Amino acid sequence: MVIPCYNEEACLPELHRRVAAAAHQCFGDDHEIVLINDGSRDRTWAIMQELAATDSNLVCLNLARNHGHQLALTAGLDLSRGETILVIDADLQDPPELLPDMLKTMAAQGADVVYGLRTSREGESFTKKLTAGLFYRILDRLTDINIPLDTGDFRLMSRRALDVLMAMPEQARFVRGMVAWIGYRQVPFPYARAQRLAGVTHYPFTKMLSLAFDAITGFSTKPLRFASHAGLWLVGLLMLVAMYILVRFLQGETIEGWTSLSLLVIGIGAAQMLVLGVIGEYLGRVYVEAKRRPLYIVAEVVGSGRPVGRLGVSPVATLAAATPAPAATGQVASAPGRSGGVPG
Repeated sequence: MVIPCYNEEACLPELHRRVAAAAHQCFGDDHEIVLINDGSRDRTWAIMQELAATDSNLVCLNLARNHGHQLALTAGLDLSRGETILVIDADLQDPPELLPDMLKTMAAQGADVVYGLRTSREGESFTKKLTAGLFYRILDRLTDINIPLDTGDFRLMSRRALDVLMAMPEQARFVRGMVAWIGYRQVPFPYARAQRLAGVTHYPFTKMLSLAFDAITGFSTKPLRFASHAGLWLVGLLMLVAMYILVRFLQGETIEGWTSLSLLVIGIGAAQMLVLGVIGEYLGRVYVEAKRRPLYIVAEVVGSGRPVGRLGVSPVATLAAATPAPAATGQVASAPGRSGGVPG
């Protein structure tokens, strides 16, 4: 189970109790819970350390700074070692008690991904529901892949699906879209989303808008096509205006209407700035990707196991790189980030 956390001190004890109970119900002691502290400003990390001291199945990662939800989730997924991986948020709006039914659905339908499909959203304002609904539907119209409507990051994945996801190194990450892009068999799991246990949402409208830009620019070139089409329409409009001016000049008539002409110039200028802005968004993302910086930095790891990731920097990875390789023993080494012995 992979759970990114940001300022979740009020939720953590109950979160751990319910998640651990669901994991024990399905896998006994053969499971791993990965909590990621994404630069929290409260006692989230201190509580994680206390919980890790009481639960040998708990691994807690303390990121060096706030990386944002999608990169914190990526860090947890990259360092997880299970053969089946559940992604869940720390606010308990997505009930961990659904894990047994999700596992049954995965087995019955031979799926690699079982994603939570929200049938209702309790305890959320009308504005939140409206903006979320618009977000998913606009995204569906603009992106080039089929991202299921009304779904979040709450999903169960197989190891082979996760390995493909971790082979994608881009910085501007929209994980649910990246999972949809993978393919394999992906099936919905309808459920009613509960009210947040405590605290406030960490995804206000501004962050939702930023996530929408990452999703659109990461999975669609339609905005660039729109810029091209807008340019063609403006060229056509200018040609019509030029023909009108020429005809009036040949007729010997004085052209009036400086106001309309000024509005036309301003409109064209605004359209040009819009097109440049769209191109700038894509260019900025190319610039960020070209630097090839690690996606996350782990400052500290507490708990059992020695997870080693592929997309970021962690104390364990640094130690492994500095330690000489042991002499060959005839055993095949496992791939980084995998152990093959933890099914859940």
